[in-house]
Amino acid sequence: MSAPPLLVERRDAVLVLTLNRPEQRNAVDVPMAEAIAAALDELDGDPGLRVGVLTGAGKGFCSGMDLKAFAQTGTRPWAGDRGFAGIVRRPPRTPLVAAIEGFAVAGGLEVALACDLVVAAKGAKLGIPEAKRGLVAAGGALRRLPRLLPAPIAMELALTGELITAERAHALGAVNRLAEPGEALTEALALAQTIAANGPLALTASKQVLQEQWSWSDSEFFDRQAAIADPVMASEDAREGARAFTEKRAPVWQGR
Repeated sequence: MSAPPLLVERRDAVLVLTLNRPEQRNAVDVPMAEAIAAALDELDGDPGLRVGVLTGAGKGFCSGMDLKAFAQTGTRPWAGDRGFAGIVRRPPRTPLVAAIEGFAVAGGLEVALACDLVVAAKGAKLGIPEAKRGLVAAGGALRRLPRLLPAPIAMELALTGELITAERAHALGAVNRLAEPGEALTEALALAQTIAANGPLALTASKQVLQEQWSWSDSEFFDRQAAIADPVMASEDAREGARAFTEKRAPVWQGR
């Protein structure tokens, strides 16, 4: 039997997803895309899960679409309304951290950009080299990169196809934390545990506001935010957070 294209491991409130095609540089084929989409459905559907971590087996994170599989079948690795790799069009509502070793290039970088936070090992190579092959980075990079990087840098990456190091990406603001080589997953798990300790309703609402506010005008921002934040402020978890603070203890979240 062949190995599963995605490994799924639950660590308390954290769901760890490992792209598991190391001999193919974790290139995305249809089974992997469908497995990622199913895992993200689990992440969003289980109230006991508060954050996910997405990483890759072997020497790198992901090299993008499996071109050999595409050439053989003509089928692109899309999964329902989640799109390429089961994530780029509709990422999970639950916070998701990418842990990058080695490389995240082409669609692989687009998978990482669909995550909310990125931890990358020093020396890892990042980029969208599609133009070198006469292709377009159509998996979200042309939308997400200009929101993370200065516009001229995003343009340079798209037009030259050149790669940059994790260190430069960190200096430019596209990587949250750097790790020593081999330690990206460890660092990402530590970050995930910090996130998971917070109120689950607050996490989901904060992420939703940050994602949706791009299309809101200044005049409507507070009303649109209130529709998302007010139910959280009125929740039992909000009261529990206040009680725990005054009683100098850790809160016990109920998700309601």
